[in-house]
Amino acid sequence: MGPALTAAVDRALRAAGAGALRAARELGGGSFGATLRVDAGSEQFFLKLGAATHPFDAEAQALEAIAATRTLRVPRPLAHGVAGAHGFLLLEWIELAGHGDWNAAGALLAELHAVEANEFGWPRDNTIGTSPQFNARCTDWAEFWRERRLRPQFALARAHGSSALAALEARACAASDRLLAGHAPRPALLHGDLWRGNFAFDSRGQPVVFDPASYHGDPETDLAMAQLFGGFPPQFYAAYDAAQPACAGRTRRLPLYQLYHVLNHANLFGGGYVAQARALIDALAAA
Repeated sequence: MGPALTAAVDRALRAAGAGALRAARELGGGSFGATLRVDAGSEQFFLKLGAATHPFDAEAQALEAIAATRTLRVPRPLAHGVAGAHGFLLLEWIELAGHGDWNAAGALLAELHAVEANEFGWPRDNTIGTSPQFNARCTDWAEFWRERRLRPQFALARAHGSSALAALEARACAASDRLLAGHAPRPALLHGDLWRGNFAFDSRGQPVVFDPASYHGDPETDLAMAQLFGGFPPQFYAAYDAAQPACAGRTRRLPLYQLYHVLNHANLFGGGYVAQARALIDALAAA
């Protein structure tokens, strides 16, 4: 870390009552930037770094909202800010394990989804990965999914020069409207980016989630994401369904909800995700 960033993190640690910054060790990076373990006093903390424009304040807001439900554990946000060219988010350090109570994970996700709002959306826009995610409030779920989720991804595809993918917008939106016609989900509090890489267990085997992209929406969208990119074991879904039985038509809607994340990966990474998105749209249009 450069001097300005080191000083800003040191001030944040002192303000949180942790004492002075003693050491920082880089752990790795992601699509947004780098991650570090920070030592201060006798404690450790987790530090995320990114561009100065990255909305770490929005991530902190989502973590606080999930923490307030007392359901799934999240790392407690301690501070966020900007120092020079860098933005940062300082979090509680949680010792993570690869294995734990999957039944509790499914049941606690169902409890999180029981926390509802009056409308779909979120008080502010945030990001999905590094892509903008638009959350203006809406009372109609089909409209929200079409206008706040699908169309912005096709706009990104056009901006990136992916004209073949952008040309599928009308088919995708028509399929979305058809599949969501008459579907009236609860505006549930969502994690928003619930894939296996954003999920772990603490040292007691209790589930922990992180890197949220939260908003209020159809609970099925978290379940759809959970089945992409590695997936979760069967007992997770069984425990969820025992606590929150499936709505009619969920299986038909899951590919539609997965399309949003596949489109986002196509925009971020290209490659095989473009073909995967095209195949999903073809299947949705034919269903």
